Amino acid sequence: MNELVASIRSGFTGLLRFSGRDTASRFWPYAGLVIALFFLATAAIVAPTVMSSFAKMQAFAIAHPDQATITQGAGSYSIEIHGDHPELMPDMTPFFAVMRAGCAVAVALLAAAVTRRLHDRGRRGWWGLPPLVFLTTGMILFPPIFQTMMRQSDVSPGTLAMFGLIFANNILYLASLGLLIFLLAGASQAGENRFGPPAP
Repeated sequence: MNELVASIRSGFTGLLRFSGRDTASRFWPYAGLVIALFFLATAAIVAPTVMSSFAKMQAFAIAHPDQATITQGAGSYSIEIHGDHPELMPDMTPFFAVMRAGCAVAVALLAAAVTRRLHDRGRRGWWGLPPLVFLTTGMILFPPIFQTMMRQSDVSPGTLAMFGLIFANNILYLASLGLLIFLLAGASQAGENRFGPPAP
């Protein structure tokens, strides 16, 4: 337990320390906490938007029973809206704004720790940049395309082409993230390397 607390404390106190090395046991508890907090915050922000959208759909289904089908079963409840009703689609703009801010905070909290962990593996910190490039591209391009597709019944070929490019970007993001995780998870280099002596 003391090692876990020390790992997390080291991560927060080393936010601007991009030199030196960190072992896997020093890196992962801190990184896990940052990622868990990010997902918890995201879920807390998404929940009101989803609940508001569901309430809007439920009110529409009750007011217009000829344009909706409500299915209820043991432990299940679903609403199917017939026809094109873009006004029922949730406004995801605030969610995407918070997601961008949350990703920026998570990256800022993890940047130095990832760099030190890569140093411990004998790699430069630049190996952590490819996922960041693809993540940033997706965060900039996806929200407007998503909003367009949610609000239009007939999506233009240009919008579909842009969606295809974003899909390809996301595949590259996942591939580069997988490579980064592989590098971060590997064993420490034995002895001193070009980034300094082994972490204590």
